[in-house]
Amino acid sequence: MIPHFILALSGFLFFQSLVSHAESDSIDNATTNGVAYLITKQDKRGAIRETDAHETAITALSGLAIAAIGNLPSDHTPGGEAVQKALTFLLGGDRQDREGYFGAKDGSRMYGHGITTLFLAEMLGMGRDAEQDATLRQSCQRAIDLILRAQQVQKRPGTEGGWRYTPQATDSDLSVTIWQLMALRAAKNAGLTVPKDAIDTAVGYIKRSFKDTGRLNAPVGFSYEINQAPVWSTAAEGLLALQVCGEYDSKEVISTSDWLLQNPPKTTTSWFYYGTYYYAQGMYQRGGEHSETAAKRASEVLLPLQEDDGSWKSAGGNEGNRVYRTAMAILSLSVKYHYLPIYQR
Repeated sequence: MIPHFILALSGFLFFQSLVSHAESDSIDNATTNGVAYLITKQDKRGAIRETDAHETAITALSGLAIAAIGNLPSDHTPGGEAVQKALTFLLGGDRQDREGYFGAKDGSRMYGHGITTLFLAEMLGMGRDAEQDATLRQSCQRAIDLILRAQQVQKRPGTEGGWRYTPQATDSDLSVTIWQLMALRAAKNAGLTVPKDAIDTAVGYIKRSFKDTGRLNAPVGFSYEINQAPVWSTAAEGLLALQVCGEYDSKEVISTSDWLLQNPPKTTTSWFYYGTYYYAQGMYQRGGEHSETAAKRASEVLLPLQEDDGSWKSAGGNEGNRVYRTAMAILSLSVKYHYLPIYQR
């Protein structure tokens, strides 16, 4: 006779398996519906947008989200075709200026430039033909060169190694810096020319942004500017960036990931969608309990916010439009898939 506790344990494990499969199916459905919504917002030029504002950056962000769940530009599927159209739009002659800058045309500045360059770097080698691949590589290298030049501008003390809103900026902040650093890391992984020193000095700036006051209930992590206190979203930002650069076991990563383990995303948190993206991806990089817990918490908070049309609603603040929120939500949930190289461990 099988002992009762073994029968009970078997039943519990079977139930947990059902729950796990149900959660997985829910994420599949949510991301598929989210991608379908983004495709409905793509115009004839290939731009994916809610409004005219920042259409270069939002198209690139949406392209990243669509690709992150397995839709590649070579795929003859609605998702693959949407990524291909987005690439064609971004590689058009009016998006990138003669200096290699993507942030001028749509007013997205260095934020948009970093996001667009990251998307292009992740798509290297995936163009529809050899000609597009060559154009993609050339455009991406020009964008990388601009990032490198902007980093070399003389900065005020303490902000060296980072980036700010414009290529000529003489100071730095964490958010702009991390988009440039992610782009550099992705480009280097893909074989473009990126000096190791550029990544190392950017990592140095991020580490100087780390704060741990030791006070009870005080945030632990990285600050938007080096003279400020960390908040939840910036803590998550720095966590992902350092690990993408190989700093998996640094004291900053360990302390921040442990703090975030005890402080999951809440809809009342400032920059909820932005921070949840970094939280989910950064904790996935950490692995183990941090990864499993964060994936569960992110899905629990994001899935109820999805609208019937596949978009994500506002979490209470005014954080971007529906296209932006949907792209960020998909990127947060895409830790299940690990398709894009930059997000792999």
